[in-house]
Amino acid sequence: MVPEPVPFLGQAAYIQLVFFEGLALAVQTAPTLRAKEGLSAAAGVALRKHHALIAELRLQGVEPVDVMAPFAPAAERLESASRGGDWEELLLAIHVTSGMLDGYFSRLSNGLHADLARRVRAILDEAGSATVLERELSVAIAEQPGLADRLALWGRSLVGDTLLIARSALRASDARGLEERVEPIFTELIADHTRRMDALGLTA
Repeated sequence: MVPEPVPFLGQAAYIQLVFFEGLALAVQTAPTLRAKEGLSAAAGVALRKHHALIAELRLQGVEPVDVMAPFAPAAERLESASRGGDWEELLLAIHVTSGMLDGYFSRLSNGLHADLARRVRAILDEAGSATVLERELSVAIAEQPGLADRLALWGRSLVGDTLLIARSALRASDARGLEERVEPIFTELIADHTRRMDALGLTA
């Protein structure tokens, strides 16, 4: 599976910017100082990933803004669809979409040139956000009766939109046969999503 490096990096970079914006909103609306502190650190992770991917685009000799622009409408639709009705739904949306898409782009990067693949995986695999999001969601679920059922339903609704974003990365590539060969990755993403929801006591 060999994605075209420039559109691949452009979409991955734009999506990290969307995650940063979502986390910044979560910081702004967080109910406690502890939550604000943890989520601000998570936002910093997303912003570092964005800037690191931008740097990789510049190494390819292209203007990052021009490369990212075609992916803006799809990423912004995902952002709008996953904003949710309250702070807890926003957190779960970020947890689900960032977990699935970071995992997807990290796996797909294996098809890039060896040195670039290694650097991109190191960028995308940086940890930190998931732990914060899981902690805050676990606290909210424990404190609010009925929240678990609502979040479980919300989590299931997010999967389709997230996979559409992932598939759009294939359409940006000229690699023939990539769609069929990438199906095992989607199976792994769904399994990872199920484990992520299980950790919160939610049904995927």
